[in-house]
Amino acid sequence: MAVKKIDSAQAGAKVWLFSLLLTLQYGAQPLISKNFTSRQVIVTSSVLACEVVKVLCALILLAKDGTLRKLCKEWTLLGSLTASGLPAAIYALQNSLLQISYRNLDSLTFSMLNQTKMFFTALFTYIILRQKQSIQQIGALFLLIIAAVLLSIGEGSSKAARSSNPDEILFYGIVPVLVASVLSGLASALCQWASQVKKHTSYLMTVEMSIIGSLCLLASAYKSPDGLAMRQHGFFYGWTPLTMIPVVLNAVGGILVGLVTTYAGGVRKGFVIVSALLVTALLQFVFDGKPPSPYCIVALPLVVTSISVYQKYPYHVKKKAS
Repeated sequence: MAVKKIDSAQAGAKVWLFSLLLTLQYGAQPLISKNFTSRQVIVTSSVLACEVVKVLCALILLAKDGTLRKLCKEWTLLGSLTASGLPAAIYALQNSLLQISYRNLDSLTFSMLNQTKMFFTALFTYIILRQKQSIQQIGALFLLIIAAVLLSIGEGSSKAARSSNPDEILFYGIVPVLVASVLSGLASALCQWASQVKKHTSYLMTVEMSIIGSLCLLASAYKSPDGLAMRQHGFFYGWTPLTMIPVVLNAVGGILVGLVTTYAGGVRKGFVIVSALLVTALLQFVFDGKPPSPYCIVALPLVVTSISVYQKYPYHVKKKAS
C-alpha cells in the first residue's frame, strides 16, 4: 500500500512538473520567437532545425530510459508509417504556418487564436472516433469561436491603419494560425486513432513524426520559395546565435506535450493552456510595455471561460435503466 502511495505521489509530481514547464514554454514561445527570430530567417530552416533538436532530445531520453535498444529491434517501417505518417505530414505544414503567423501577430492575439484548435480537435475526434461532447462543452466551443471572431476583427482593424498593406495582417497572420488550428485538430484525432492500433511511447512517436515530417517538408520545399532561398543564401541565412533559443524551446515543448499527455492520463491539458495565456499576456506587457487591446480584453475572459468549462464538464455516457 505504501509503495502504491509513493508511486502515485511521484506520478503526481511529474504531472505538475511537466505541466508547469509546458505552461511556461507555451506562454513564452510567441514572444521569444518574435524577438529572437529575424524576419530574414527562412521559415523552413527553423522548422527543420526544431525537428532535428526534437529527435536528438527524444533519442537521448530513450537511451536514458534504457528502452532505445529494445525499440530498435521491434521497430518496423510499416508500423511507423501507419501510426505516424499522416499526422507527421500534417504537423510539418502546421509548424510552417505557425512560424509565418508568429511574425505578423502580437503574442497574446496569436495565443488566443491558436486555442481554436480545441474546437477542431473536438470536431475531428467526433468524425473519426465518434467521441461525443456534452452540452456544456458545445457551449464552450461556441464561446471560443466568438472570441476568435472578436480577435480577428480587432487585429485587422487596429493594424490596418499602420500597415502599408492592410491585407498582410489577415492573410499572413490570422489565416495561417486558423488553418494551423484546423490541421492541429485533424492531426490530434489521427494520433488518438493510431494510439488505439499501435501502442507507441511518446518519445518514439516524437522521433517518428519528426523524421517523417521533416522528409515531407524537404520534399515540398524543393520547388518552393523557401527551397530556392536556401539554395541561394544557405540553410542558416538570417540566423544568429539567439535564433537557436526559440528553436530549442519549441522542440522541448513538443516533447513536453507528449509527456503531459502520457503522465496526466485523465487530467486535461486545458489548465496548462489557460495558464499559458496568462503567461503570454504578462510577458507581453513586461517586455513590450504593451497592454492588451480592448478586443483582447473582451476576448480573454471568453477564452478562459470556454476552455475551463470544456475541461470541467466532459461527456458522460448515460446508463440505461434496467
